[in-house]
Amino acid sequence: QRKEFLNQLKTKNEALIKSLKSRYTGKTGKELEKFYREFYKDFEKEIKDKDYSFNSNFKIKLEKILLNLKKKNPQIPDNLNILVAKNNTPNAFCLGDGTFVVNMGLFNVLDNEAQVASVLSHELAHYLLDHTLKSLVNEINEDKDSRSIMENLKKVSVNKSKKAFDIVKDNLYKKREIKRKREVEADSLGYVLFRNSDYENTEFYNTLSNLSKYDTISPRELKIETYKKLYNLPSQPFKDSWMTKEDFGNYNYDHYKVKLNKDSLSTHPELAQRMEFITKQFAELKNKKEAKKGDEEFAKLKNTARMEVLPNLWHSEQYGRGIYAAMQFLQDKEEENYYHEWLGKLFDKIYTARKNYNLNRYLDRIEPKEQSESYQQFLSFMWNLNLAEIKNIADYYNKKGAS
Repeated sequence: QRKEFLNQLKTKNEALIKSLKSRYTGKTGKELEKFYREFYKDFEKEIKDKDYSFNSNFKIKLEKILLNLKKKNPQIPDNLNILVAKNNTPNAFCLGDGTFVVNMGLFNVLDNEAQVASVLSHELAHYLLDHTLKSLVNEINEDKDSRSIMENLKKVSVNKSKKAFDIVKDNLYKKREIKRKREVEADSLGYVLFRNSDYENTEFYNTLSNLSKYDTISPRELKIETYKKLYNLPSQPFKDSWMTKEDFGNYNYDHYKVKLNKDSLSTHPELAQRMEFITKQFAELKNKKEAKKGDEEFAKLKNTARMEVLPNLWHSEQYGRGIYAAMQFLQDKEEENYYHEWLGKLFDKIYTARKNYNLNRYLDRIEPKEQSESYQQFLSFMWNLNLAEIKNIADYYNKKGAS
């Protein structure tokens, strides 16, 4: 199936390039061709590296949902493909050629089939509105404009840095404004596609609500007692010093951060704003209803997605995040033997990376403005451990997992 999909992808990519070259001449056409050829090469490598799950129950379910949406929405074309990514982030996106990528992690966060359908509806709207192509053409045109602006900037002799900053600021605001507008457009058309189907209308709003609770890593907090329980070992008692956090309280962010309005630069409208917009535009969504529990089939998919969290992180070599997730599962007293075994394997990888001086590749650095308090505490703990301590933890859990 992997090979068959690659052949389909290549054919679709060539057809798309041919179509774009007939629509766009000159530099724009050449740049679009270059982008899609490079994109195909990268995508082909990801597929060969098994970053996507073929022949899975997730794919079967998603194709069934797509068929349900198409029944009442004849504008949805037939030649669409769905790929399931081994990625825990609850997200989906549409490629310009009609390929939809849905992350496995979406099933962890959503409650039922209708909510998955609402995400697909949103992405179908992006596709029908040609947003991917419009974004690429904008980027190419902005690049042309930027070059001519920078040429003119060379002639400026007074306040050059301020002038350059103003140009960057204007471009960033314009880009974000366009992105916001497109998200709102996709929500509007996406909801119409969703409403035309047999799904409960209010689940569209419930989906946005669920996604708004998601932290970049996980919404769950790790308690200090969990660290003490997991890392107070017979051969290595727990040390309170491991939990010491760097004090970022007096860090002068204003001195370093770019002087731009953060809200204006959020990559797409905050989900709260999108929820507010959709309820204003569609009055029926003001009558909120509690999300319905998924059926047995959906519950099985949800459980599979949960059990695949660590294998997915392992596959993408995110070993630090893997330890964080394993600790959360153990805090919830889930499948203890399974997650003990994972702790051993993951700490082994961290030990090797620390020994080879390339731990940065597998363990995040602390970014106070970007991470939850819980995740910052975890990273402090991990960076505070010395090589011997990491080895002791790895050995302990490798033995425990094997017993």
